Amino acid sequence: MASSNFYLVLSLIMAITLSSIHGSSAARSLLQTSQPTVPPLPKATLPPLPTMPNLPTATLPPLPTNPTLPKPTLPPMPAMPKVALPPLPTNPLPTMPSIPTIPTNMPSFPFLSPPPSN
Repeated sequence: MASSNFYLVLSLIMAITLSSIHGSSAARSLLQTSQPTVPPLPKATLPPLPTMPNLPTATLPPLPTNPTLPKPTLPPMPAMPKVALPPLPTNPLPTMPSIPTIPTNMPSFPFLSPPPSN
């Protein structure tokens, strides 16, 4: 299976290489040929544009002005009463738990006795 993939990739690389060589030779031959002479195209004559007629201008009435409204008078804001906060209760801090000690010796594992032989 791997060899067929190798041959497929190899054939694609060869095809791309050969097509690029063919394209290069075609481009070179196009560069070496002289350009053909193009006959001049006739100029199209267009009729003149018609003149725009003068349109009457409309007279607009003046824009109305906004009426001025009287400023409302607001009553003065009442003063906020000064309130004294009650003192916070003092709670004692909890005691820190003691850090457990890590055993330094290795515990022994019980060994099972072998089964009795018959």
